[in-house]
Amino acid sequence: MKDKDISSLEHTSWRCQYHIVFAPKYRRMEIYGQIKQDIGVILRKLCQQKGVEIIEAKACPDHIHMLISIPPKYSVTQIMGYLKGKSSLMIFDRHANLKYKYGNRHFWARGYYVDTVGRNKKQIAEYIRNQLESDQLADQLGLKEFVDPFTGRENKKA
Repeated sequence: MKDKDISSLEHTSWRCQYHIVFAPKYRRMEIYGQIKQDIGVILRKLCQQKGVEIIEAKACPDHIHMLISIPPKYSVTQIMGYLKGKSSLMIFDRHANLKYKYGNRHFWARGYYVDTVGRNKKQIAEYIRNQLESDQLADQLGLKEFVDPFTGRENKKA
């Protein structure tokens, strides 16, 4: 049985794919947009270190979508703890100004969303690719914030 989605080692074959969504602790943080690309580099490096394959990923304005394949020797909880914990440390090390502004080295919000991927991988990958566009449309229809929630000042970009 040869399927390009199935990974294997000497005595094990697997297809453990998950759709994961997680968000920064301060979702409206302007800095998130400025370091979004660096976050992608960090997450790719951490996944590579654990043998986790990123099938599709998208950094949206206030959350991350990932479609990943995790080797069966790891649980989703182990991988998410590793990704969120190590990436927080790396983000605060690379962007030292954040720890003075936001303190305590907790970059990500607690928890995450995970769903197993069956045969609908193509639909999930397409959803992740189109998520940013959907979010932008929703933002145009939604209410804009006229006051910055962190400073209390009027937001001129709204």
